[in-house]
Amino acid sequence: MGDPLSRLLCERSWLLADGATGTTLFNMGLPAGAAPELWNVTAPDQIRGLYRSAVEAGSDLFLTNSFGANASRLRLHQAEGRVAELNRAAAELGREIADGAGRPVVVAGSMGPTGEIMAPMGRLSQAAAVEIFHQQAEALRDGGADVLWAETISAPEELRAIAEAARLAGMPWCATMSFDTAGRTMMGLTPAEMVTLVERLDWPPLAFGANCGLGASDLLRTLLGFAAQGTERPLIAKGNAGIPRYRDGSLHYDGTPDLMAEYAVLARDAGARIIGGCCGTMPAHLRAMRGALETRPPGPRPTLDQITAALGALSSAGDGTGIDPAAASRSRRRRG
Repeated sequence: MGDPLSRLLCERSWLLADGATGTTLFNMGLPAGAAPELWNVTAPDQIRGLYRSAVEAGSDLFLTNSFGANASRLRLHQAEGRVAELNRAAAELGREIADGAGRPVVVAGSMGPTGEIMAPMGRLSQAAAVEIFHQQAEALRDGGADVLWAETISAPEELRAIAEAARLAGMPWCATMSFDTAGRTMMGLTPAEMVTLVERLDWPPLAFGANCGLGASDLLRTLLGFAAQGTERPLIAKGNAGIPRYRDGSLHYDGTPDLMAEYAVLARDAGARIIGGCCGTMPAHLRAMRGALETRPPGPRPTLDQITAALGALSSAGDGTGIDPAAASRSRRRRG
C-alpha cells in the first residue's frame, strides 16, 4: 500500500490508463524511424503535451516516453550511452505533469522489450537482460516514476528479467504482454501460461494483462482467458483503437471513440481493473472511455459473442489454447 497505484486500486473499482504514445508523437511531427525517447531532451514541451493530453482526457495513469529507452534499442540510434539521461528525463517530465494535475495521477515508467532474442534460442543471456532492464529501472525510479510498466513483452524469459530488475531497483511494477498470433504471444505464450508465470515470480507485478496485439475483440478474448484462471491480481487491458488501415501514405486506426467506449465497458465487465488504449488511441477516445465507465453500470461478464457483436470479428478462430472453438462446438452438437 506504499505506492500510489496500490492506493488507487484499493479506492477505485477501475482506473483509466492512457492511450497511444507513438501515434500521438507522430501526429506531433516525430519523423518516421526517429527514436521518440530523444524528444525527452530535445523536445520536452512535446512530451509534456503528450502526458498532459492524457491527464486532461481523464487518465488516472500514464506511461512515460521510455518504451525503447534500453541500451539494446538505443544502440540502433547510437545512443546506448544515454540510458540514464533519457529515462530520467522521461520520468521527470511525467512527475511534473502528474504533480500539477490537481488529483492523484500515477506516473508509470514504460519498459519495452530489448528487441533481441533471449537464450537459449538467441544470444541475449538472462544476466545481460537483467542488467539492461535494471539500468533503465533505476533511471526511471530516480526521475520520479511511481511504478515500472513492462509492455508489449512476448518472451517469458524477458518478463522474468524485468521482474528481477524491478526487485533490484526496489520498484513496484506492472506487466502487459502482446498476444497477436492466434491468441499467443510471438514467442508462443498463452494467456493461461502468463498467469502461471506471473504468480510464480519472486517479485510479482501489482497488476498484469495485455496490450497492443490485434483488434479490441482479440484483446478481450485474452482478458477472458486470464480471468478464467481465477487470478485475484488486478488485470490490465490496453487494446488498440481498431485495426490499422494504410491511407494517404500513413496508417490510420479505424476505431471510433464510440467503439472504444464500448470496449472500455466490456473490458471492465470482463474483469479489467486498469483500462486504457494502445496504438491509435487518442484523447478523444480516452474521453469517451472515461464517460462510458463513469455512466454505465457494471454488468455480467460478457461472452465472446457479445464482444464480437459490439467490437467486430476475431482475427483467428484459435484462442491460444490449441482448441478450435468452432470444432469444439461441432463436437458438442454431435454428442448432443
